[in-house]
Amino acid sequence: MTTDSNAGRLLANRYRLAELIGKGAMGRVYRAEDTLLGGVIAVKFLAQALLNPKMRDRFKSEARTCAQLGRKSIHIVNVIDYGVTDYKEEDVPFYVMEYLQGQSLSEVINNQPLPLPRFLTLSRQIALGLQCAHQGIVIDGSVYPIIHRDVKPSNILVSRDASLGELVKILDFGISKLLQADSEQTSSYMGTLAYSSPEQMEGRELDSRSDIYSLGVMMYEMLTGKMPLHVETHAFGAWYKAHHSQPPRSFEAVDPSLKLPKALENLVMSCLAKTPNDRPQSIVDVLKALEPLEQRYSDSVRAAKDLDKILKRKPLESNLKPPSARAAVVEEVPCTATWPKEKPIAQIVFAQSMTTGKSTLPAVWVMLSQQEIQTLQVYRLYNVIYKNFLYAMSPHPTLLWITGIYNRKRSQKQNNGSHSLEQGPRWLPCYLDLKTAPGQEMTRLLIEKGEYQVLLFALEQPETCSHAMTIAINQSQRLQLQEWAITSQSYRSIGQCTLSKNLLKTEFDKLKPRITTEMEKDPSGSSFGH
Repeated sequence: MTTDSNAGRLLANRYRLAELIGKGAMGRVYRAEDTLLGGVIAVKFLAQALLNPKMRDRFKSEARTCAQLGRKSIHIVNVIDYGVTDYKEEDVPFYVMEYLQGQSLSEVINNQPLPLPRFLTLSRQIALGLQCAHQGIVIDGSVYPIIHRDVKPSNILVSRDASLGELVKILDFGISKLLQADSEQTSSYMGTLAYSSPEQMEGRELDSRSDIYSLGVMMYEMLTGKMPLHVETHAFGAWYKAHHSQPPRSFEAVDPSLKLPKALENLVMSCLAKTPNDRPQSIVDVLKALEPLEQRYSDSVRAAKDLDKILKRKPLESNLKPPSARAAVVEEVPCTATWPKEKPIAQIVFAQSMTTGKSTLPAVWVMLSQQEIQTLQVYRLYNVIYKNFLYAMSPHPTLLWITGIYNRKRSQKQNNGSHSLEQGPRWLPCYLDLKTAPGQEMTRLLIEKGEYQVLLFALEQPETCSHAMTIAINQSQRLQLQEWAITSQSYRSIGQCTLSKNLLKTEFDKLKPRITTEMEKDPSGSSFGH
């Protein structure tokens, strides 16, 4: 990496620059240390050549945009601070963002096509980030959609993530533009020639379909290692003509040996349509097209990777004792627990260990109506249990512990002789702060015991436990928890736990429909989670 004379400078009496890690048209990016809270962060400066009032405002807008979007989606770089520093008698704006370790997508593909499962996983995450931007940010009480305007591989960072395998982050909203009703028409071209939509080349006002065109160019490159359009020179005129009149090359013409699902070819080609009305009309349409493909082509690969991870972690695995011989699904346990006095009498869910005469057990404490508990108890053979864990390392190591109970009798309950559907699964989410002693202890118990209790208390009779269930955790989940627990100890938080909770909740909300569909398919009742 390149270093310069700024190494060692202290910004805002807090951020100490370490080394230059990147530079582009908009400015320079440094790795730095947060001397107040600890941890590694990144600092981006506006380029000195752009130090004029218009570009200062644009740079500040970029920081504000990324700050809001980063709180809404884990697939967009998170900005945490903004400031102006006196540099060589110039006031230079800068903003502080999370430090990301990984490769740009351009480095990942490097003229090499991606395997289909990996392509689908990365493309879905990119689309989710763009969806968040297109949904917009709130300014003065109004929502304004954000168009990135420079979607390309070098603006996509791919890093390793314990929960998702690979985590995609969209970078550099430096030339994004708010879609405001009273905005003036764009009179000049800004973007990257090879990835720009025809309307962007004309300097016209853009909507989300321009980003979809750029995404189509990038997806084509991810699948083939080549560009869909060919030009003799990289001059503006050559690319203008190509984007407006040259049809994209077919996948077969570029690589006759490449065998892709026809639905995927159609999706990419539709994104590359010259006219916005002929493309998918929103990023939601792209996600809907990707979802069945990922379900079809990624499951077996993911299972193989999980198995490979388990085999590679054999030294860790040997430290995990098998859970006690209990039913793999759920089992009734003695209801000896009493509702904690400090907790309100209300429909709440929380994680707290349970002490018995023999040992201390991890548990999820739940208060529901007596009627719902009786349904889950009497018709327990109809219970389908989902259990899983999601993890966010940044900005603060946090674990989302998910339990879902789907009971067919409850969901298809007869009400006064008429058929009515209730809310489907009963979700019981708990968050664990892995930088605190209680969070670490609960995680240790989950790893050690290989199972946990769900304790159900009735609103009408809250003093004692009405029903309890034992839920087993599979070996791969215990190994994953162990890895997260170890990783969290050495990671320095760069933000509040609440931010990570919000990110995890957003991701879980996106997963709920798919999980619910799987639970509804189960005819007899089982326990699963992956």
